[in-house]
Amino acid sequence: MSTEQRYAVDRLDAATAVLIDEHGNTIAIPKNRLGVALEEGMILFIPIDSSGTPNWYEARVDQEAAEEARKEARKTLDELKERDPGGDVKL
Repeated sequence: MSTEQRYAVDRLDAATAVLIDEHGNTIAIPKNRLGVALEEGMILFIPIDSSGTPNWYEARVDQEAAEEARKEARKTLDELKERDPGGDVKL
């Protein structure tokens, strides 16, 4: 029986994607092991085979979930901006 694990793309560098699972755990994966073009904030579903091994190359992108996560992040930033009176840092 095959299942899937959900990951969010936290950040990317030249050769590595840092993913966060549903429990907040991070994992760094070489980008060439993933079978999709990546962007920060993407939500990926990774098939897990019957032995528990992730099939990174068969990653599936959930565009709808990624957009929802972006909206939530924007909302949080807007709320933080509203509470910050500014002017407390002098250069």
